[in-house]
This record gives sequence, C-alpha cells and structure tokens, in this order.
Amino acid sequence: MTRSVRTRRLLLPMVTAALLAAPMSAQATPATSTTSDAPGAAAVTEVPDFGDNPGGLRMLQYVPDGLAENRPVVVAMHGCTQNATDYGNQSGWVELADKWQFSVVLPEQTSGNNLNNCFNWFESGDTTRDRGEVASVVSMVDHALDATGGDASRVYATGLSAGGGMTSALLATYPDRFAGGGVVAGLPYRCASAMYEAFTCMYVGKDLSPSAWGDLVRGAGSHEGPWPTMSIWHGDADSTVKIANQRELVEQWTDVHGTDATPDREDTVAGYPRAVYEDAEGRAVVETVAIPGMNHGQPVDPGTGEGQCGSAAQYLLDVDVCAAWHLGQTWNLQ
Repeated sequence: MTRSVRTRRLLLPMVTAALLAAPMSAQATPATSTTSDAPGAAAVTEVPDFGDNPGGLRMLQYVPDGLAENRPVVVAMHGCTQNATDYGNQSGWVELADKWQFSVVLPEQTSGNNLNNCFNWFESGDTTRDRGEVASVVSMVDHALDATGGDASRVYATGLSAGGGMTSALLATYPDRFAGGGVVAGLPYRCASAMYEAFTCMYVGKDLSPSAWGDLVRGAGSHEGPWPTMSIWHGDADSTVKIANQRELVEQWTDVHGTDATPDREDTVAGYPRAVYEDAEGRAVVETVAIPGMNHGQPVDPGTGEGQCGSAAQYLLDVDVCAAWHLGQTWNLQ
C-alpha cells in the first residue's frame, strides 16, 4: 500500500480514530516533540536526515555527553498522541542513558501517517521487512550506530501501547538486528494486519495456538539465527489493550524460541509477579511482569533511589516500579 493511499484510509471519522488511539482519547491533540529548554531537561534532538525513511517518521535521539564507542542503543517508542521527547524523558530512558551511558533512538509518528500519532502496528505495509515504519526505524538505528560507534550486537527495542505493537513488529521483521525487546501494554506481531482487525486485538485479544502465533513471526523472514529475548509488561486492569495480549505474546515468543508457555520459574519484581520462560539451554528468553490493578500505561517509579526512574504523567503510571530500569538491568545496559 502506498503512503498516500494509507493516509486517505486513516482519515476516517474521529470515533474510529479514537478506537485505535491507544492510549489517548479522540479529544487529545497530538503533540509534537521539541527539545526542552527547562533547567535540567534532557537534550533530546532531532536528526532531520537519517537515511531511507519509507515510513515517513521523525527521528529524535538522546546521546549523553562524552559517550564512548561500543555502547548499546535503545529504541524507545511512544504511545498514541504522545511525542518522542516526553516519552523518552517520562519513561526514564533518557535519565538511564545518562546514568549507564548508552544512546536512545526515539522514533516519532506524524499526524500525516496517523491522526492520533499512533505507530501503525496494525498495517501490513508498516510491519513488513524493508517496508514502511519498521524500515524507517532500522534506518534510525543504523544512523545511531554510525554516529556513536555503537555496539550493533547490543541494540534493543521497547515501546508503550502502539509503540509496544511496533516493538513486536521490529523483533519479528529484524530479529538479526535486535538482541531483545520490551513490550509494555502492547500486542503480538500480526495480531492485526489491517485496521479493521485492530479492534478485536485491543479489546478482546485474538486466541491462536502457540504454533500459529510463532508461524506469524517465522513467516516475517528467513531468519535462522538466535531470536531476540522478550520482556512483556501489562496491567491486569488495562481497559484499552486487554491483558489477554500478554498471554498471546508469551505463546508467540516462547514458540519462536522452541520452548513452551509454562513458566520455568516465578518470582517478583518490586513485589509484582514475574514469570520467566527458559529455552533448552536454561537461558531466560521470555519474561512477563503483571501489575495488579494497573490500567493502560507505562510503569514508572519517580525518585533517585536504586531501581527508580521516570516521572508520572498521563499513561506514565507511578506504581512503584520503573519498567525501563528493570529492562535495562535485564539487558545489562549498566
């Protein structure tokens, strides 16, 4: 599908846009990223020319001063009607980049592609290798690696809601480029491949067998190497993207890794239940963290103590655990 055709298709009544606008409502005005001049604010900057951009996205980035070569790169993708700068700061990724010394790529959707600035996780043209939005994000990663001398074997992707759906798409279509992913209140790869299918995925969840879910990922390319690890975070009171999607993501990615969807061990993260799924070699390849009582949003824990990061805002929820901090620990970013 060409971008002009898709754009016309997205110019539907606002009630339809609202149903796809996870996390924000139709009344919200899509925000535009700017570099903040507030005291102590992070210097998130735009890269206007980063290479091939078939998805028509904006690239913003955060690079700590004096960043050494061979450091990791994290791609962090916002939810609907959010912008890249605010999400990077409020989720905690920018402050962790300063603390642990890695660079952050912050893709940003435009209202020309989607009325509510949602990444188009439900469009096959944007979730197919070498096409659309996934290809644009990989161009951003290439630019960041070249510009910072980053470690191409330590590239990770994460995102909230629609950004979580695009995280699934990136790991499925470019498993050779990402070491791991973190899906926050997101959806499995190809749960939807067109707009009309998105409603079922978000509000009910699509019930497929583990092998059928895994086949959708395997069918995205001809990958024969190791698969990225997957961490899946969800609130069990999420009314926008039902927690059933967490279970389907587990089934999808455990099947891809050749293991089953029964946890090999269970413990807690900041008091919240975590389940870990291991491959035949005993390596943790999938994990879930479920937040009882949490609605739709990204877990944060504002403060300067161990394990704390982020700031509370709409759909950035202070639940005494910072998902970004835990993901960074899991990925050995520090």
